[in-house]
Amino acid sequence: MKLILTVAVVLSGATFTTAAWSKDDPAAGAQLYTMHCTACHGADRAGVPPTFPALTDVSKRLEPAQIKDKIKQGGGLMPPFSQLSPQEIDDIASYLAK
Repeated sequence: MKLILTVAVVLSGATFTTAAWSKDDPAAGAQLYTMHCTACHGADRAGVPPTFPALTDVSKRLEPAQIKDKIKQGGGLMPPFSQLSPQEIDDIASYLAK
C-alpha cells in the first residue's frame, strides 16, 4: 500500500514529506546528501578543491542559515537545489554540521 501511495504522489507531481525525512530520522540528511551532493563533494565530503570545496568543516566557515541558503540558491559552480523542501534542506544542513 505504501508503495502505491508513493507512486501516486510521484506521478501526481505533488511534493510531500514522508516520515522517512522527518527530523527524528538521523539518517535523513545522510540519505539526501548521498542523492544530491556526493557527485561533486564526494561520499566523504572531502570535495575536489578548488573546484568542489570540502564540506567536512563547512559549519566552521558558514552559519547554519548560510549553509541552507547555499543549498537552496546555489552559487559558483553549484546549482540551486530549490526543488528540495525546507525539511530536506534542514536535514542536509544538520548532516553537514556534524
